[in-house]
Amino acid sequence: MTAQTILPANSASGGFEVANSLRFNRGSSDYLSRATNVTGTNTKFTLSFWIKLCDIANFQRIFEVYKASNERVDCGFNLDNAGEPRFFIQEYTGSYIYRKIFTRLSRDVAAWTHYVIKFDSSEGEANRLRVYINGVEETATDQANLPADGATSIISVGTQHIGYSQNNSGHHLNGYLAEFVLIEGTDYDPTSFGEFDEDSGIWKPIDVSGLTFGTNGFYLEFKGSGTSANSSGMGADTSGNDHHFTVNNLTAVDQSTDTCTNNFATLNPLDNFFGENTLSEGNLKLASSTSTGHDAASRATIGVASGKWFWEVKVTSNSGGSNIGVMGDVETEDGQNCGHTNYAYAYKHDGNAVTGDENITSSTNPAFNGATYGDGDIIGVALNLDDNNIIWYKNGAVQNSGTGITVRAVETTPRGFYFPASSDNTENSSTSTHEYNFGSPAFAISSGNADGNGHGNFEYTVPSGYFALNTKNLAEHG
Repeated sequence: MTAQTILPANSASGGFEVANSLRFNRGSSDYLSRATNVTGTNTKFTLSFWIKLCDIANFQRIFEVYKASNERVDCGFNLDNAGEPRFFIQEYTGSYIYRKIFTRLSRDVAAWTHYVIKFDSSEGEANRLRVYINGVEETATDQANLPADGATSIISVGTQHIGYSQNNSGHHLNGYLAEFVLIEGTDYDPTSFGEFDEDSGIWKPIDVSGLTFGTNGFYLEFKGSGTSANSSGMGADTSGNDHHFTVNNLTAVDQSTDTCTNNFATLNPLDNFFGENTLSEGNLKLASSTSTGHDAASRATIGVASGKWFWEVKVTSNSGGSNIGVMGDVETEDGQNCGHTNYAYAYKHDGNAVTGDENITSSTNPAFNGATYGDGDIIGVALNLDDNNIIWYKNGAVQNSGTGITVRAVETTPRGFYFPASSDNTENSSTSTHEYNFGSPAFAISSGNADGNGHGNFEYTVPSGYFALNTKNLAEHG
């Protein structure tokens, strides 16, 4: 079974809810750490976590126990000879005590994926160290096996890192983590952490609070927003052991509601025209570049073909031009400005709306009358694919007197799905930086407004009948 976006039906029927995740940004070197001074039971352990990757082009560490230079236990994603990311777990003390690199490619940046690593030194060689992804056991292509009845140092004197490797300092995690669990002394099966939904067949989380964590185990739910290593912090241990983690470079805005039971849209690094834009902050921040001479766009991970949807885009820099709107599901023309083709619609920084690389002036869409916008402004986008129109807001004020621009009016072949998108619009003479808020923003919100289903955290009021782009809302309104 492949990694899949967690559908809302998993929790709509009264299933277990995961409230929070933690967003790790490579650019700001975010990580959690905890010094340990006790060697525990190292013949059995279980490590379980949910992850949503934001980057598949770099080496990344998820968990490390660092003992000394070139002495560590760690797991994460390495790039193979073809540059493809593969999950690994290993222990190294000058040579490999054990090492497994898994066959499956880890390329999904749109979905949450569950990993379980279970270890029992008394098992036979094939079953001593086992890894499960979304409930299914994976096979390794490159491995060195731990000798029978050998021990691992995963629970030992040293420093535990989440999202960082002290031994490989550039290998920071770029992604989201939820339900992070280390258990000492028991090798639990994946069914202790998740189950297949009886309706959809998708792997989903279950409540793990009743498990036996062992003396040195921990359970991180990321429910706190504080920066101290205590029960109110982002690294709080809720297992009852109080093994709280120290926060390094993370701030309150890194606590997210994008989780494995409600997956929010982000920008898609695999749908980044010409590879020109730089994405960061959980793929919610887009910085354009002048290096290639294109005014290239980036699109979101979730596209829609029906329903009413709302999101916000904060313009943090705008040196000459910005386009903010939507693009169809197939774009092949050179330039790929959001608004360049007949399948894109954008609100420009100069107050015009544009489609097909022309300001909208047709009889179907009379000239757009909008305000100019620039640094610090927040643009709201209300996309209505039931009635085929789009309305924009500037700092909460509706534009064009509330008259929507007709979507699909000029298209000879209407696109089935439309994706949130933006770009600069003057090729190599300008750059822009946009911060997206699909409901779980990476920038501070001063007010706080949810949609009609109670989802999302927006700066301005969500228009009535419009909803945040997440999987719970998609199941009900998409």
